[in-house]
Amino acid sequence: MTEPNPVPFWFLRHGETDWNARMLSQGQVDIPLNSVGLAQAGRAAEALVGQGIRSIHASTLTRARVTAEIVAARLNLPVNLDGELMECAFGVQEGQEMSGWFDDWIAGTTTPEGAEPFAHLRERAVRAINRATAHPGPVLVVAHGALWRAFRQAAGLEANIRTPNALPLWVEPPMAGRGWQFTPAELGG
Repeated sequence: MTEPNPVPFWFLRHGETDWNARMLSQGQVDIPLNSVGLAQAGRAAEALVGQGIRSIHASTLTRARVTAEIVAARLNLPVNLDGELMECAFGVQEGQEMSGWFDDWIAGTTTPEGAEPFAHLRERAVRAINRATAHPGPVLVVAHGALWRAFRQAAGLEANIRTPNALPLWVEPPMAGRGWQFTPAELGG
């Protein structure tokens, strides 16, 4: 299994979409941000001002790309798109309500028809984040919830934790006897 680069970075899940609000599995369906998601991306951008971010790396799916573009405009940086930061395919579950299948998929006991196995997603997530964090930092990675769950598992942490939309997380590698740490940024109004 590929190990995460032991370097700090910022992670940002995309802003809210209508499917997020309805608790539907998006996967690789290219759902845009809704008005809440656009506002969330703006708040995240303000929270990231002054954090020294030197590059932004984002999924090619619209919801992550637009979130990254909103942050990039505020930080005056370009967005580097990486197809491997894309959310995984959920196969027949795309557009369906989140349910028990998701827990079994993360556990590796079942994979929905047409979906990417969680173990494959974990390898892809680490590869993509390692590629981003190989750039001078700190870097910002803008991606998706399941991809972040896969990274958490690769980092030796509980995978099945929901990450809020557009909440910047400062990610610190293990040091001095502690594991990976995730610290949320302070969001204004």
